[in-house]
Amino acid sequence: MLYLAIVFLPLVGAIIAGLFPRFTGVTAAQLISTGLLLVSACLSLFAFYDVAILGHEQTVQVARWFAVGSFEAHWVLRIDTLSAVMLVVVTFVASLVHVYSWGYMADDPHKARFFAYLSLFTFFMLMLVTADNFMQVFFGWEGVGLASYLLIGFWYKKPSANAAAIKAFVTNRIGDFGFALGIMALFVIFGSLSFDTVFAGVEANKERVFSFLGMNINAIELVAFLLFVGAMGKSAQFFLHVWLPDAMEGPTPVSALIHAATMVTAGVFLVVRCAPIFDAAPLTSGFIVLVGGMTAFFAATIGLVQNDIKRVIAYSTCSQLGYMFFAAGLGMYNVAMFHLFTHAFFKALLFLGAGSVIVGMHHEQDMRKMGGLWRKMPITWVFMLIGTLALTGFGIPGTSFGFAGFFSKDAVIEGAYIAGEAGRSFGFPAFWVGVIAALMTSFYSWRVIFMTFHGKPNGDAKTFEQAHESPANMLVPLALLAFGAIFAGVMFKSSFIGSQSADFWRGSTVIEGAAVAGYETTEHVETVVDDHAVVDSHADDHGGGHHVPLWVLWSPFVAMMLGLSFSYWLYIRNPGLAAKWAAGSRVVHPFLYNKWYFDELYDAVLVKNVKRLGDLFWRGGDQRIVDGFGPNGFAAVTQALAKQASRLQTGFVYHYAFLMLIGLVGFVTWALLRGMGAN
Repeated sequence: MLYLAIVFLPLVGAIIAGLFPRFTGVTAAQLISTGLLLVSACLSLFAFYDVAILGHEQTVQVARWFAVGSFEAHWVLRIDTLSAVMLVVVTFVASLVHVYSWGYMADDPHKARFFAYLSLFTFFMLMLVTADNFMQVFFGWEGVGLASYLLIGFWYKKPSANAAAIKAFVTNRIGDFGFALGIMALFVIFGSLSFDTVFAGVEANKERVFSFLGMNINAIELVAFLLFVGAMGKSAQFFLHVWLPDAMEGPTPVSALIHAATMVTAGVFLVVRCAPIFDAAPLTSGFIVLVGGMTAFFAATIGLVQNDIKRVIAYSTCSQLGYMFFAAGLGMYNVAMFHLFTHAFFKALLFLGAGSVIVGMHHEQDMRKMGGLWRKMPITWVFMLIGTLALTGFGIPGTSFGFAGFFSKDAVIEGAYIAGEAGRSFGFPAFWVGVIAALMTSFYSWRVIFMTFHGKPNGDAKTFEQAHESPANMLVPLALLAFGAIFAGVMFKSSFIGSQSADFWRGSTVIEGAAVAGYETTEHVETVVDDHAVVDSHADDHGGGHHVPLWVLWSPFVAMMLGLSFSYWLYIRNPGLAAKWAAGSRVVHPFLYNKWYFDELYDAVLVKNVKRLGDLFWRGGDQRIVDGFGPNGFAAVTQALAKQASRLQTGFVYHYAFLMLIGLVGFVTWALLRGMGAN
């Protein structure tokens, strides 16, 4: 009953808030949906302790879904450490978003519908992370896609919100098509969609091939690639990333829920859950590293010049997802999950902090019209500062002092170097991409702080004077997230990636491939031997372990400090200089500001050509063929004949009598001629 309650209480809240607000009242609908989700979050904490600490992994049979021939799908909840971690992440962030929305959406006339959508999204996400088979994953996968469409387009009278919702929905359908093909291929290969059956059969099918158009394709590589295509769409990776920034058109709580800790991490979760498949697909794993590294770099470059406070944080999310993917592609599944876990706290904190700024500035989102807000919103400033320190990975290498991102993001970067030394493809390139992206992350993150809270006010004087701190129901969630952004890394590093990781991940697919990169039991520096950092907590002074050069260990810290220093010099010491550089740039700034012109490229290559193809089918197929032979063809001829025949209906009796006489004469003549012919 515990796990059933965790999963289904949000669904009950969604039904009550969505269908019965007229009976319960709007406030009661909000209270019920929020209260049920808080209960689910508390139960998730207990489940995390029961599974991850006590080791009580289990499956919970809900119902028999359907069976067609040899194909069976059961509704089963799979509760292991991986799903327990995701339960905590999803319910904790969703609960805080619900509470935060009481203040942020206070003046919206459709609050009940908004809370219903939030709870519905949470239910589908919980179904996804507790799935025991690929069919159930697909159910939750499509459900979060539907809920995200409803949430992004919540303000449906706003054309840009509708366009963003459609863009997100369509882009995800591209990835989901690949995911669906991957699920079909799994059934063809293994005859089942159960995780246990599929993962147990991977080794026996490693050499199996599919023949297609004269090519022999490794079956496991094909399945892994198709599954990753689905992950690319859901987690906004390079080429399928275009929906993520536009999704900022939804209310800010939606941004925190979808883009910080839940939906966009579904792709990372899928790859980690399917670790046995990706371990057996080295080519696809290399492709994941390549795409993840490219996404981390690409999104960071765009974040350097964006002026919308939410868009900067959105591109930061895209970049951090790239870190998670290239960690998973290198076999460091536990490190990828550690960064996913810590990222949930500080990125949700930054999004909700940005929402606090937006509310305080009367829904102004352009950072060029802000400045000096730390005096008006000191509490929000402190929380945003904590989120920024966590995102940029502030901490002292070789110690246990650091914010959450210091332990997880640095582990990704160090692990990439170790993977390179172990001979993994793209290990060293991923390391350098991680360092460079860390430098850019620091620059644009501190740029947000300096442009928003420091310097002179740059916007409307009246708006600045009326700026105010957010109410308590918005600040309390920020405080809880800030606690996670500070302590989640140091509290859980041993469990996720350190000396306790083998026990922590027991019974989970996470640990399956961790040893590939040699990072299964690492922690930050314990000892220094011959100018190398020993990052294996089980190593003696000279007794093995993973020896990382000190310059590797310190490189993320140096990159972070360089980004901070340059941002301070540009926006505090020399205000206005950045605007002059942007105005004088004819290539670099326009290229980055216009997001590498991906939207324009897709519009020219895909959107317009698809529209032309649609016009061709409409004009040539529908109008000329269907309408030509249908309403304008046979139907038109029938109508014309009927119109001519109607002229015979004059209404005069003598006309009808004359026609009857002609008919009678014709009949008699026919009868006589037939009789003569017979004689």
